[in-house]
Amino acid sequence: MKIEIEREDDGRWIAEVPQLSGVMVYGETREEAIAKVQSLALRVIADRLDHGEAIPELDELFAVPA
Repeated sequence: MKIEIEREDDGRWIAEVPQLSGVMVYGETREEAIAKVQSLALRVIADRLDHGEAIPELDELFAVPA
């Protein structure tokens, strides 16, 4: 799953996994935002599996831009 990350005007970082609706978080640092979005994405996937819902096809777990 691709992680998109960018810095907001106020200095915070926002990270998102577009393949999973609603998986978007803020962090004070780039690393914090990436860690938080990975954690949230895994919780969403686990919840979907628990409820028999579809999950995105995964070639790799996370692709983080350099």
